[in-house]
Amino acid sequence: MKILFVHNNFPAQYRHLAVALANEPGFELAAIGASHAHPMPSVKLIKYALPDTDVSGTHPFARRFDSECRRAEQVLYSLSTLATSGFAPDVILAHPGWGETLPLRTMFPKARQLVYCEFFYGAEGRDIGFDPEFPISGLDGHIGLQLKNATTLLALADCDVGISPTNWQRSTFPRHYQSKIEVIHEGVDTSRVRPDARARLKLPNGREVSCSDEVVTFVVRNLEPLRGYHIFMRALPEILRRRPNAQIVIIGRDGLSYGIPPPPGSTWKSIFLQEVRDRLDMSRVHFLGGVPYNTFLAALQVSSAHVYLTYPFVLSWSALEAMSAGCLVIGSDTPPVREVISSGDNGLLVPFFAVDELAERVVEALQEPDRFYAIREAAREFVIEHFDTKRVCLPRMRQLLDFKPSPPSAAARRKVWSGRSASEWPQATRRSRKVMSSPEMEASGEGGSGRTC
Repeated sequence: MKILFVHNNFPAQYRHLAVALANEPGFELAAIGASHAHPMPSVKLIKYALPDTDVSGTHPFARRFDSECRRAEQVLYSLSTLATSGFAPDVILAHPGWGETLPLRTMFPKARQLVYCEFFYGAEGRDIGFDPEFPISGLDGHIGLQLKNATTLLALADCDVGISPTNWQRSTFPRHYQSKIEVIHEGVDTSRVRPDARARLKLPNGREVSCSDEVVTFVVRNLEPLRGYHIFMRALPEILRRRPNAQIVIIGRDGLSYGIPPPPGSTWKSIFLQEVRDRLDMSRVHFLGGVPYNTFLAALQVSSAHVYLTYPFVLSWSALEAMSAGCLVIGSDTPPVREVISSGDNGLLVPFFAVDELAERVVEALQEPDRFYAIREAAREFVIEHFDTKRVCLPRMRQLLDFKPSPPSAAARRKVWSGRSASEWPQATRRSRKVMSSPEMEASGEGGSGRTC
């Protein structure tokens, strides 16, 4: 069976599946990704180059779709390369969030398409309009938000099956498509992500902390409001005042993954740190930035209280990994978190905006660690039962792949357009140029760029 993965940041959500299939006989694997995609053993990776996209002449409502179409053109070249090499996939697994799925059905009409349904944008009850601290866009912003779903809707119409990682994320999609979407998470490697009493984490000041220390952890891909960074920072003065030995470990970069950008020339990290800095003992607040996975894992394993906050948005991998590592997760009482945490059973929930209550729960966790031991154990057992990669998630994914493949020569015989190379594109005028780069597109909301913290 020939399997094709299409994801700009491959392997991303397909890492566990690609590894499993690469270790089994009878599979031939290929992948298409952007220049920052990561190679994997036994997977033929074709990377495409994405030139700057000139959208100055495009209507503002359509600029994102314009950029996605240009990306789709680059994917088309890569698909043509596969077809001419004789690779005709039986199954295609793809993420629609960047326009990469647009040419798939045309190029390989016989292939079975499994589309990753991560999130469907809406103006109410999700990430937009949730936080009153930040302005709500006007009518034009709402129209632009609707149009962010365009390529996803086209992919849903074309695909055979959609795959959503959680029930709540599936619920964001239009009702008439939900019956087409299976709920299968990519899973957590619980044999690796597990409690370890011997773990040590080295802090930037050279100090090492362990399970015997009071360590409060907060992990995101980038420090920004959508993941509750501002709420966490506002809780820190009280936590540090009441627990003079507590160490605060913050993992996350200074950039933007989701939501609205900060004012020009600033970062969300600096804005909310400056708000409370004069009330913090900065010798006990440690910003680690982006870290290797082993460092991230060590932080979870030494954590006394792990804070996970999010708007109603994509559930982060790090939330489930923290539970698998036996952390006491203090999470926001928002729909994606409520799906995996029952407050008082396998974690604690607080209202997203309740700064004082968040501080109180963290202080309690540091004061009486033995009181929460059963909750920690229950968190890990929950992830093992529902999200273990090998025992739960991969077998369910394999069920979707186990079907009789089409004759391998069917799509290979299809005549394909050779396309144009990037060097042959007409050169647009540079005046009043608005460029949407790949990072900007990723910052506009998709959560599938490798890790969703």
